[in-house]
Amino acid sequence: MIKNYLLTAWRNLRRNPFYSVINISGLAIGLAVGMLILLWVKDELSFDSFHKQADHIYKITSHIGSGNNPLVWDVAPSPLAVFSRHSVPEVARTARVMQRWNELLTTYGHGTFLETNTAFADPDFFTIFDFPLLKGNRNHPFNDDHSIVITASTARRYFGNADPMGKTLVIDHTDNFTVTGVLADFPENSSIRFDMIFPMDLYAHTFGGNGPWKTIDEDLGNFGFDVYLQLKPIASPAAVEQKLTAIYRDKKGPTGKTNFFTLQPLLSRHLIAADGNRGALSVVHIFTAVAILILVIAGINYVNLSTARSMLRSREVSVRKIIGAGRPQLFFQFVTESVLLFLLASVLAFGLIMLLLPLYNNLAAKHLTFSLKDPGVWLVIGCTIIGTLAAASVYPALLLSAFRPIDALRGKIGSLGGVSSASFRKILVVTQFACSAGLIISTIVIRDQLRYIREKDLGFDQSRVFSVNMRDGMHNHYHAIINELQRFPAVQDVAAADAGLAGMESETGDTWWEGKDASKMFVIQQAQINENFIPTLKMQLVAGSNFTGLPADSTHYIINETAVKAIGLPNPIGKSFSLHDKRGTIIGVVRDFNFASLKEKVKPLIFVYDSAAWVLYIRTRPGRAADAIAAVRHSWQQYDGAYPFSYSFLDDDFDKMYRADQRVGTLFNVFALVAIIISCLGLFGLATYSAQIRTKEIGIRRVLGASITQVTSLLARDFVALIGLAFVIAAPIAGYFMSGWLHNYVYRTPLTVGIFAGTAVIILALALLTICTQAIRAALASPVKNLRTE
Repeated sequence: MIKNYLLTAWRNLRRNPFYSVINISGLAIGLAVGMLILLWVKDELSFDSFHKQADHIYKITSHIGSGNNPLVWDVAPSPLAVFSRHSVPEVARTARVMQRWNELLTTYGHGTFLETNTAFADPDFFTIFDFPLLKGNRNHPFNDDHSIVITASTARRYFGNADPMGKTLVIDHTDNFTVTGVLADFPENSSIRFDMIFPMDLYAHTFGGNGPWKTIDEDLGNFGFDVYLQLKPIASPAAVEQKLTAIYRDKKGPTGKTNFFTLQPLLSRHLIAADGNRGALSVVHIFTAVAILILVIAGINYVNLSTARSMLRSREVSVRKIIGAGRPQLFFQFVTESVLLFLLASVLAFGLIMLLLPLYNNLAAKHLTFSLKDPGVWLVIGCTIIGTLAAASVYPALLLSAFRPIDALRGKIGSLGGVSSASFRKILVVTQFACSAGLIISTIVIRDQLRYIREKDLGFDQSRVFSVNMRDGMHNHYHAIINELQRFPAVQDVAAADAGLAGMESETGDTWWEGKDASKMFVIQQAQINENFIPTLKMQLVAGSNFTGLPADSTHYIINETAVKAIGLPNPIGKSFSLHDKRGTIIGVVRDFNFASLKEKVKPLIFVYDSAAWVLYIRTRPGRAADAIAAVRHSWQQYDGAYPFSYSFLDDDFDKMYRADQRVGTLFNVFALVAIIISCLGLFGLATYSAQIRTKEIGIRRVLGASITQVTSLLARDFVALIGLAFVIAAPIAGYFMSGWLHNYVYRTPLTVGIFAGTAVIILALALLTICTQAIRAALASPVKNLRTE
């Protein structure tokens, strides 16, 4: 019986190659793209899940200040780890991690490398987390504060295939560190990834104190540590939060009474920000929905063509029933055809996945793998194929097997549940193009927002400006280098600051001014600049004056407009202001500028004078960037030649903030294109079928004088109406969801009528192009030949 089903199914596929190709290609593209998206979703949801105790690992999140600018940081003071170990019985283990932001010049023998991804960590880091330790003792990873644990790929860079254990690496030409452990490379789906890990004791021994706090175990003012807690299985995270907050407030005194701490589950860190922003998780949900939509569109093609061709197969079904075939036999016959078609489409889809995966990884910035040996891959494949097959094959099989022989022999179309196959096809066409229209609207909105980000006035001029982080040699000759560069023809301006402008992260609550509410903490962004910084970046002073470069600037401050509003001083020029207990005077107010992502509001900012900061900013003259870079490189090689020279342009630094959004935009473009291709493929098949069953009608109309335009309009009219209805349905739904996505940005482009009008034009133009190719072909056919068609 099964053999007969398969043989009949194969003959039917061969008998109708045109429809078979449309069905197989549409399903293959849909399955391939759907599975690629779901592989991406699976990877995003799998972050950090490989740790055995992942459900019990949390990271401390700090909530700082109150009033108009409360802050949420995903870092915490070091003593919270000490409090957790000694005073919170619900905590099983704690580990502090601090990333080293400075670059390390590391040598072994004649090999020299610049390491940029290193950190300090407590020994319990290796017991809380299950990163495979290939060599060394997990319970005793460091022998002393000059030990180091490196990854396997780092070990290969320095030592090749030799055993790295016990070997010595020289850091910055002065410090020797002995390798006491080798970690397997951190998994791609880990939110924690470093190349080298130093003992936290090293940082503790070099700590010079912070005001009244002499050790890192006492320093309540430095929120620079990632503090991880492994709770006992029955522990309540809420109880731990309350205890840590109470202990901190007791130790910190009145100045810490507005601060509190929460625990963020490790498994949520990748997709949910410390402040609760769920933008990344929303993208995962959106991509999941897109995968389902594309699979639905591909399935609809099959259902549409199967039900459309039901009249052509009605007599076949009737004859089968008359000679004794039961409805179950007919049902399984048509399901077998669907299964065979899906198997062929699946094989083609696997080939497409293997072909497209490198390009997809490049677009998504992932390292996804597709292996039929991976159970996770089969889970995705199984859910995708079974779900799509079930949805796309059951209705056609039920419809075809439900024909009444006497009606079918009379040429009547069957129905199921009171809904005719023609009506059901219309519903599916509307659904299909509503999905496509929604994706196009989403793509246009994302494109417009990304363009808005690129073109928005940030409050300063970032064009033709690059920065260089100086090392000790250049910094020791700072003034001489500045004077030399200013005389160079390719250099327009030179300035300096203590950090990169894009994403400045140095904040403090150690502030005072006359009239400040002592019960509230005011947190302000701080940056040290020289007198050339504001004019070089072409920032605007809205009140007061700039730094002059004279010694008096050491007690002068410049704040931004947001800071003026936050501190409540309408006329701040000349007013006293204290930063870190250093009393000074506000001499200027700079116009607000965006130094963080446009997803955030401009924060209060204060500029402090520093005559010799560590980051050079060079504005080049038009067309002379290469010459200016060469001049700075010459100074670098003269004073810091042992280190690799590197620089970055400001516009590139700000673009990095939106790379994830840009990838989302690119992927959406691809997904929308795929959805349109699949939809148009199905529409092409339906248009062909519509022309086929109306062949005699077309012939009669042509004989009676109907023009090609009239015949084409006749065939296209119904489809255009359905596509128009699809757009009407899709527009408000897509607008609602994209409005929610835009709210991830404080500064955003508006949803205009033009976006929806443009989508309507695109979707109608593509549909008409698809339909009219077949309609015109049918209209141009010989009327005599059409009238002879049986």
